[in-house]
Amino acid sequence: MLFYVISVLVIMADQVSKGLVRSHMLVGETLPFWNDYLTFTHYENSGAAFSSFQGYGRYFVIIAVGFVAAILYYRRKGEIKGRLMETAAAFLAGGAIGNAIDRFLFHKVTDFLVFGKSGGILNLADVAINLGMLLLVAHWIVSHFRQRKPYQL
Repeated sequence: MLFYVISVLVIMADQVSKGLVRSHMLVGETLPFWNDYLTFTHYENSGAAFSSFQGYGRYFVIIAVGFVAAILYYRRKGEIKGRLMETAAAFLAGGAIGNAIDRFLFHKVTDFLVFGKSGGILNLADVAINLGMLLLVAHWIVSHFRQRKPYQL
C-alpha cells in the first residue's frame, strides 16, 4: 500500500505544480523564490534530461511505461520488499509517470525548479526520481553492511 500511496502523491503533486506553472507563468519567465538557492523558471523540454534528444520526448513515454511495468513486475515477484525499497520504487514510478503524462499530453515536459546557480532545471517528477535513486543507493549500502561478516584478526 505504501508504494501506491507515495506514487499517487508524487504524480498528483507533480501534475498540480506543472499545471500551476503553465497557467501562471510565461515560458522563460523567472520568479526568485528563496534567495539564490531556488528560483522558478518556466521551461518546456521536448527532449530528455539535460535537454538532450529535443523533439523526441514522446518516445520516452514508451521507456517510462516499460520502466514502471518492470517495477510492478519485480514488486509482484517479491524482489522489491521492505520500506526503503518500496519507497524508492514508488518515487521512481511516480516520477516516471508524472513526466510521461506531460510527454503524452503535451509532447514536452514542464520544468521550473532551478536550484542555486547550477543552471539545471527540474520539476517535481525529476526530484522524485532523484530521491528514488538516493533511496536505492541507501538501501544497497545498508544491505551491504548488514550482509558483511565482522572483521576478525
